[in-house]
Amino acid sequence: MSLRALASASRPFLLNSFKSTLKPQQPKIITNMLYRNYTAATSPASIPGLGQPDMTKGPLYRYDTALPKLPVPTLAETCARYLKSVRPLLTDDEFAKTTAAVAEFQKSGGVGEELQKRLLAKANDPKTINWLEDWWNDLAYFGYRDPVVIYVSYFYAYKDDRLRKKPTQRAAAIIQAAMDFRRQVVDESLAPEMVKKTPLDSSTYKYMFNACRYPAKPSDFELAFDPAQNNHVAVVRHNQFFVFDLVKDGKVLSTADIEAQLDAIVKQAGDRKDPAIGALTSDNRDIWTEARKTLINAGSQNEELLRKIESSVFLLCLDDSSPVTRDEVSRACWHGDGRNRFFDKALQFIVFENGKAGFMGEHSTMDGTPTCRLNDYVCTTLAQGKIDHGSATVSSNLPAPQKLNFAFNNAVHKAIETSEKNFEELIGKHGLYVQNYEGYGKGLIKKFKCSPDAYVQMIIQLAYFKMHGVSRPTYESAQVRKFQHGRTETCRTVSTDSVAWVKAMEDPHVSAAEKTALFKKALSSHVEYMGNAVEGKGVDRHLLGLRLSLKSHESKPEMFTQEVFSRSSHWNLSTSQLSGEHFDGYGWGEVVPDGYGVAYMVNENNLSFNVASMKEMRPERLHHYLKESASEMRALFEQTLLEAPKSKL
Repeated sequence: MSLRALASASRPFLLNSFKSTLKPQQPKIITNMLYRNYTAATSPASIPGLGQPDMTKGPLYRYDTALPKLPVPTLAETCARYLKSVRPLLTDDEFAKTTAAVAEFQKSGGVGEELQKRLLAKANDPKTINWLEDWWNDLAYFGYRDPVVIYVSYFYAYKDDRLRKKPTQRAAAIIQAAMDFRRQVVDESLAPEMVKKTPLDSSTYKYMFNACRYPAKPSDFELAFDPAQNNHVAVVRHNQFFVFDLVKDGKVLSTADIEAQLDAIVKQAGDRKDPAIGALTSDNRDIWTEARKTLINAGSQNEELLRKIESSVFLLCLDDSSPVTRDEVSRACWHGDGRNRFFDKALQFIVFENGKAGFMGEHSTMDGTPTCRLNDYVCTTLAQGKIDHGSATVSSNLPAPQKLNFAFNNAVHKAIETSEKNFEELIGKHGLYVQNYEGYGKGLIKKFKCSPDAYVQMIIQLAYFKMHGVSRPTYESAQVRKFQHGRTETCRTVSTDSVAWVKAMEDPHVSAAEKTALFKKALSSHVEYMGNAVEGKGVDRHLLGLRLSLKSHESKPEMFTQEVFSRSSHWNLSTSQLSGEHFDGYGWGEVVPDGYGVAYMVNENNLSFNVASMKEMRPERLHHYLKESASEMRALFEQTLLEAPKSKL
């Protein structure tokens, strides 16, 4: 049976194993409410807008089929919102032509109405869970052929663990905490993420543990393996892969036992480095597809050994490097040396020789909020001493870790050499800079009575304008997991109001009061757009659905062929927020060659920005302007938005 057929055939297994239905970039991390508190406050039938929960399932998946389906916005509202979003990017002449094309598209009896009917028919088909899902997963992820590292994967860098300096000691603790989280996912006892009192879709949690992406032409796919049959962790050290079981006699190994196994791996790996199989996963997906076949053909056991990595609970990368600065740690988590990794694994925990640590996630089937929750759980529970580490005495009868001894031939060596070269060229063109701004954070922003997320989006807009003298299309990830199998929608940050404000900020003749008034309007525009986006009423996903509803022989409407249409979604700034007090960084790469990936965290007393781009885009300068913009805004709003302290009698 082919792997793709296995992926399809595994769906009934997943239904039974996880007791849940299969298949399937966020404004802010969701605060997770314990399920027992949630049920005590609200009965399932009292949640507005939800169907009946499936009480045969555990809390994690109980509400997935009760959630509403992703809506299809009306043609009129999307067209109006599109015109409003492109207005600040266009000249008067361009806008007039765009307005005419949109009017033609949405006229009564026109092509827009027909495409809308087709899309509604797809959405209303009882067999359809989410009208966007298959299209989006293929176009945005599985069909995407550029390397996942840089362009798809993302990372979290952890703050230091003062109690665990030894790398294998810290790694063992991370594994123990992650296994505790996994237990709650597998037995479905984990509470669903919540927005106020509404649960979010949890369907992608099935692809968190024991999951791996597979290269294939023309489109990749994902496999999730039975967690009951696969309790082994994969470990890579000096490009050498090892596995050992984390469960013995029905119980997870103690942290001391896990550390002992990791020490044995480090000793066995020694100083020698094997040919870097992991480098193959860093390459273009078509190249990796062929290289995987070459590797499998090089030895009769190679496919089975690959399956050990792919089916593992997750991958632990024990690096021999010792990054120190935030920039160094972030780059090491973002891509490392490109060899001591397996970039197709859904979860990779990374621990360095000096005890620093982080995480790398493969983005295809899961967005950032679930893995942020996992990593926050790992860091928080360890910091608070809430993990049961078991006996401190190492067991005497631990089976030795198994080294995966791959067979190599000249063709494999050549493929690895090619992928290593391609990786070095790609990474060498990129820069990454972390701006850890300690001037203020969410606490002061709330005193300004501003949305923290919208406020930071305006910092980014001002910084970009300072550097480039113009506002350009900006993507912010909006979460739509309040719908079945929902993932993300685009929040278009640039508005007529935001452009007016950044121009005013750079004009010394504009008063502080007027700058503040314009800022409030810009903030309101952003909050309004984000509010629509999280309700599934953004522009981009709906327009994508309409375009894909065209038949192969049909001509594209002028609205879709105008240069303005592609320009408006050429994301010069790709941004998203996820926050965790135990993270020291988080980020990903740019999505267009002349753009930036700007990940940010809004913590109580500091703001963190990760700026990544091609070196020619001078990311270090945007890094500088972010700090300058944040400071200028504080100076302004402390004058105009802070209430004067009340005098004491």
